[in-house]
Amino acid sequence: MKLNLNGHSIYYEQHGPQTGPAVVLLHHGLGTLAAWEEQVSVFAKAGLRVIAYDRWGYGKSDPRERLRVPYFEDDLDDLKVLFEALNIHKASLVGHSDGGTLSLYFAEQHPERVERMVIVAAHIYVEQTMSSGIEELRTALEQEPKFQEGMRRAHGEKWEQVFLNWYRGWVNKTNLDWDMRPMLRKIACPVLVVQGLQDEHATIRHAEDLADAIPAAELWLVEGGLHMLQRDLPEAFNQRALEFFAPVLSRDAEPAQG
Repeated sequence: MKLNLNGHSIYYEQHGPQTGPAVVLLHHGLGTLAAWEEQVSVFAKAGLRVIAYDRWGYGKSDPRERLRVPYFEDDLDDLKVLFEALNIHKASLVGHSDGGTLSLYFAEQHPERVERMVIVAAHIYVEQTMSSGIEELRTALEQEPKFQEGMRRAHGEKWEQVFLNWYRGWVNKTNLDWDMRPMLRKIACPVLVVQGLQDEHATIRHAEDLADAIPAAELWLVEGGLHMLQRDLPEAFNQRALEFFAPVLSRDAEPAQG
Protein backbone atom coordinates (compact mmCIF):
# COMPACT_ATOMS: atom_id res chain seq x y z
CA MET A 1 0.00 0.00 0.00
CA LYS A 2 1.09 3.58 -0.63
CA LEU A 3 0.80 6.54 1.71
CA ASN A 4 1.67 10.21 1.14
CA LEU A 5 3.93 11.60 3.85
CA ASN A 6 5.25 15.14 3.74
CA GLY A 7 4.91 15.38 -0.05
CA HIS A 8 6.38 12.01 -1.02
CA SER A 9 4.96 8.52 -1.31
CA ILE A 10 6.06 5.62 0.87
CA TYR A 11 5.21 1.94 0.55
CA TYR A 12 3.99 0.19 3.69
CA GLU A 13 2.39 -3.06 4.81
CA GLN A 14 0.20 -3.98 7.78
CA HIS A 15 -0.24 -7.45 9.20
CA GLY A 16 -2.02 -8.97 12.19
CA PRO A 17 -5.09 -7.80 14.12
CA GLN A 18 -5.98 -4.16 13.52
CA THR A 19 -6.85 -3.76 17.19
CA GLY A 20 -3.70 -5.44 18.48
CA PRO A 21 -0.87 -3.49 20.10
CA ALA A 22 1.05 -1.74 17.33
CA VAL A 23 4.69 -2.38 16.50
CA VAL A 24 6.53 -0.42 13.80
CA LEU A 25 9.55 -2.03 12.10
CA LEU A 26 12.33 0.30 10.87
CA HIS A 27 14.92 -1.09 8.46
CA HIS A 28 18.65 -0.47 8.10
CA GLY A 29 20.53 2.02 5.93
CA LEU A 30 20.67 0.01 2.70
CA GLY A 31 17.54 -2.09 3.25
CA THR A 32 13.79 -2.22 2.83
CA LEU A 33 10.91 -3.67 4.81
CA ALA A 34 11.97 -7.07 3.42
CA ALA A 35 14.65 -7.06 6.14
CA TRP A 36 11.82 -8.09 8.50
CA GLU A 37 10.41 -10.97 6.46
CA GLU A 38 11.33 -13.45 9.21
CA GLN A 39 9.52 -11.37 11.84
CA VAL A 40 6.31 -10.08 10.26
CA SER A 41 4.18 -13.23 10.25
CA VAL A 42 5.49 -14.41 13.63
CA PHE A 43 4.73 -11.09 15.31
CA ALA A 44 1.31 -10.90 13.64
CA LYS A 45 0.34 -14.41 14.76
CA ALA A 46 1.31 -13.45 18.30
CA GLY A 47 -1.35 -10.72 18.18
CA LEU A 48 0.65 -7.64 17.26
CA ARG A 49 -0.49 -5.10 14.69
CA VAL A 50 2.66 -5.03 12.58
CA ILE A 51 3.50 -2.01 10.41
CA ALA A 52 6.59 -2.15 8.19
CA TYR A 53 7.52 0.39 5.54
CA ASP A 54 10.20 1.33 3.04
CA ARG A 55 11.60 4.59 4.34
CA TRP A 56 11.64 7.52 1.94
CA GLY A 57 14.20 6.87 -0.79
CA TYR A 58 14.17 3.09 -0.37
CA GLY A 59 12.52 0.10 -2.02
CA LYS A 60 9.09 0.89 -3.41
CA SER A 61 8.94 4.36 -1.85
CA ASP A 62 9.71 7.56 -3.76
CA PRO A 63 13.37 8.43 -4.43
CA ARG A 64 15.12 11.17 -2.48
CA GLU A 65 18.12 13.36 -3.26
CA ARG A 66 19.98 12.89 0.01
CA LEU A 67 19.85 11.17 3.37
CA ARG A 68 20.23 13.42 6.38
CA VAL A 69 22.38 11.48 8.82
CA PRO A 70 23.12 11.10 11.65
CA TYR A 71 20.06 13.02 12.91
CA PHE A 72 17.46 11.64 10.44
CA GLU A 73 15.29 14.75 10.57
CA ASP A 74 13.24 13.86 7.46
CA ASP A 75 12.70 10.29 8.59
CA LEU A 76 11.57 11.47 12.02
CA ASP A 77 9.00 13.75 10.40
CA ASP A 78 7.78 10.86 8.25
CA LEU A 79 7.45 8.52 11.22
CA LYS A 80 5.42 11.09 13.15
CA VAL A 81 3.05 11.59 10.21
CA LEU A 82 2.84 7.81 9.71
CA PHE A 83 1.55 7.45 13.28
CA GLU A 84 -1.10 10.07 12.59
CA ALA A 85 -2.10 8.71 9.17
CA LEU A 86 -2.55 5.16 10.46
CA ASN A 87 -4.24 6.24 13.71
CA ILE A 88 -1.48 4.86 15.89
CA HIS A 89 -1.73 6.45 19.32
CA LYS A 90 1.18 4.51 20.80
CA ALA A 91 3.43 1.79 19.43
CA SER A 92 6.50 -0.27 20.14
CA LEU A 93 9.42 0.21 17.77
CA VAL A 94 11.84 -2.38 16.40
CA GLY A 95 14.76 -0.69 14.68
CA HIS A 96 17.83 -2.15 13.03
CA SER A 97 21.07 -0.25 12.43
CA ASP A 98 20.04 3.18 11.00
CA GLY A 99 16.47 2.23 11.86
CA GLY A 100 17.56 1.72 15.45
CA THR A 101 19.17 5.15 15.61
CA LEU A 102 15.99 6.65 14.15
CA SER A 103 13.92 4.82 16.78
CA LEU A 104 16.06 6.20 19.61
CA TYR A 105 15.62 9.78 18.39
CA PHE A 106 11.88 9.29 18.00
CA ALA A 107 11.49 7.92 21.53
CA GLU A 108 13.36 10.89 22.98
CA GLN A 109 11.31 13.42 21.00
CA HIS A 110 7.91 11.70 21.34
CA PRO A 111 7.94 9.71 24.60
CA GLU A 112 4.15 9.63 24.72
CA ARG A 113 4.11 7.69 21.44
CA VAL A 114 6.53 4.89 22.29
CA GLU A 115 5.61 1.86 24.40
CA ARG A 116 8.76 -0.29 24.18
CA MET A 117 11.72 -0.64 21.83
CA VAL A 118 13.91 -3.42 20.49
CA ILE A 119 17.07 -1.80 19.15
CA VAL A 120 19.32 -3.98 16.98
CA ALA A 121 22.89 -2.90 16.13
CA ALA A 122 22.09 0.81 16.27
CA HIS A 123 24.72 3.53 15.84
CA ILE A 124 25.10 6.09 18.65
CA TYR A 125 28.52 7.44 17.61
CA VAL A 126 30.98 6.72 14.82
CA GLU A 127 33.71 4.22 15.67
CA GLN A 128 36.50 2.77 13.55
CA THR A 129 34.73 -0.55 13.03
CA MET A 130 31.75 1.27 11.56
CA SER A 131 33.91 3.43 9.29
CA SER A 132 35.82 0.39 8.03
CA GLY A 133 32.56 -1.46 7.34
CA ILE A 134 31.25 1.44 5.28
CA GLU A 135 34.36 1.42 3.10
CA GLU A 136 34.15 -2.36 2.68
CA LEU A 137 30.60 -2.00 1.40
CA ARG A 138 31.70 0.69 -1.05
CA THR A 139 34.32 -1.72 -2.38
CA ALA A 140 31.69 -4.44 -2.64
CA LEU A 141 29.45 -2.13 -4.63
CA GLU A 142 32.26 -1.40 -7.06
CA GLN A 143 33.60 -4.93 -7.44
CA GLU A 144 30.92 -7.51 -6.62
CA PRO A 145 28.12 -8.05 -9.17
CA LYS A 146 26.17 -10.07 -6.59
CA PHE A 147 26.06 -7.08 -4.25
CA GLN A 148 24.98 -4.79 -7.07
CA GLU A 149 22.22 -7.19 -8.11
CA GLY A 150 20.95 -7.40 -4.55
CA MET A 151 20.74 -3.62 -4.36
CA ARG A 152 18.96 -3.51 -7.73
CA ARG A 153 16.39 -6.10 -6.63
CA ALA A 154 15.70 -4.20 -3.43
CA HIS A 155 15.53 -0.65 -4.77
CA GLY A 156 14.97 -0.82 -8.52
CA GLU A 157 16.41 1.88 -10.75
CA LYS A 158 17.35 4.10 -7.82
CA TRP A 159 19.71 1.53 -6.25
CA GLU A 160 22.87 3.55 -6.90
CA GLN A 161 21.31 6.69 -5.40
CA VAL A 162 20.31 4.71 -2.30
CA PHE A 163 23.91 3.66 -1.77
CA LEU A 164 25.39 7.08 -2.50
CA ASN A 165 22.96 8.81 -0.14
CA TRP A 166 23.88 6.44 2.67
CA TYR A 167 27.62 6.45 1.98
CA ARG A 168 27.95 10.22 1.60
CA GLY A 169 25.89 10.79 4.71
CA TRP A 170 27.94 8.59 6.99
CA VAL A 171 31.45 9.44 5.74
CA ASN A 172 30.86 13.15 6.38
CA LYS A 173 33.68 14.13 8.75
CA THR A 174 31.35 16.30 10.84
CA ASN A 175 29.84 13.05 12.14
CA LEU A 176 33.05 12.22 14.01
CA ASP A 177 31.93 14.52 16.85
CA TRP A 178 28.41 13.07 16.96
CA ASP A 179 27.47 11.24 20.16
CA MET A 180 23.91 10.32 21.20
CA ARG A 181 24.71 9.21 24.73
CA PRO A 182 23.68 12.41 26.57
CA MET A 183 20.31 12.34 24.81
CA LEU A 184 19.73 8.64 25.50
CA ARG A 185 19.38 9.28 29.24
CA LYS A 186 16.04 10.96 28.51
CA ILE A 187 14.48 7.77 27.08
CA ALA A 188 12.08 6.42 29.70
CA CYS A 189 10.47 3.40 28.02
CA PRO A 190 11.79 -0.16 28.38
CA VAL A 191 14.44 -0.96 25.75
CA LEU A 192 15.98 -4.25 24.68
CA VAL A 193 19.40 -3.54 23.17
CA VAL A 194 20.50 -6.34 20.85
CA GLN A 195 23.79 -6.93 19.10
CA GLY A 196 25.56 -9.93 17.64
CA LEU A 197 28.91 -10.74 19.16
CA GLN A 198 30.28 -11.09 15.63
CA ASP A 199 28.73 -7.88 14.26
CA GLU A 200 30.91 -6.65 11.38
CA HIS A 201 30.04 -2.97 11.87
CA ALA A 202 30.23 -2.36 15.62
CA THR A 203 32.18 -3.42 18.68
CA ILE A 204 30.63 -4.97 21.78
CA ARG A 205 31.53 -1.79 23.63
CA HIS A 206 29.18 0.14 21.35
CA ALA A 207 26.18 -1.95 22.46
CA GLU A 208 27.28 -1.76 26.09
CA ASP A 209 27.50 2.04 25.89
CA LEU A 210 24.02 2.17 24.38
CA ALA A 211 22.48 0.00 27.09
CA ASP A 212 24.33 1.83 29.87
CA ALA A 213 23.04 5.20 28.68
CA ILE A 214 19.32 4.27 28.79
CA PRO A 215 17.79 4.03 32.28
CA ALA A 216 15.39 1.17 31.50
CA ALA A 217 17.51 -0.87 29.11
CA GLU A 218 18.59 -4.49 29.10
CA LEU A 219 21.39 -5.82 26.91
CA TRP A 220 21.32 -9.03 24.88
CA LEU A 221 24.60 -9.97 23.20
CA VAL A 222 24.06 -12.88 20.84
CA GLU A 223 26.69 -15.52 20.13
CA GLY A 224 26.97 -16.16 16.40
CA GLY A 225 25.07 -12.99 15.54
CA LEU A 226 26.27 -10.77 12.69
CA HIS A 227 24.96 -7.33 11.73
CA MET A 228 21.78 -8.78 10.14
CA LEU A 229 21.02 -10.75 13.28
CA GLN A 230 17.24 -10.80 12.92
CA ARG A 231 17.62 -12.40 9.48
CA ASP A 232 20.42 -14.82 10.33
CA LEU A 233 19.09 -16.02 13.71
CA PRO A 234 15.34 -15.43 13.36
CA GLU A 235 14.06 -18.05 15.80
CA ALA A 236 16.18 -16.83 18.69
CA PHE A 237 15.48 -13.19 17.87
CA ASN A 238 11.72 -13.66 17.51
CA GLN A 239 11.43 -15.58 20.76
CA ARG A 240 13.33 -12.97 22.75
CA ALA A 241 11.47 -10.07 21.12
CA LEU A 242 8.05 -11.60 21.85
CA GLU A 243 9.09 -12.24 25.45
CA PHE A 244 9.97 -8.56 25.67
CA PHE A 245 6.57 -7.59 24.20
CA ALA A 246 4.67 -9.95 26.52
CA PRO A 247 3.48 -7.15 28.86
CA VAL A 248 1.70 -5.28 26.05
CA LEU A 249 0.39 -8.48 24.48
CA SER A 250 -1.11 -9.70 27.76
CA ARG A 251 -2.59 -6.28 28.50
CA ASP A 252 -4.18 -5.91 25.07
CA ALA A 253 -4.91 -9.58 24.42
CA GLU A 254 -6.61 -10.05 21.03
CA PRO A 255 -6.95 -13.24 19.01
CA ALA A 256 -4.69 -13.18 15.96
CA GLN A 257 -6.34 -12.98 12.56
CA GLY A 258 -5.03 -14.84 9.53
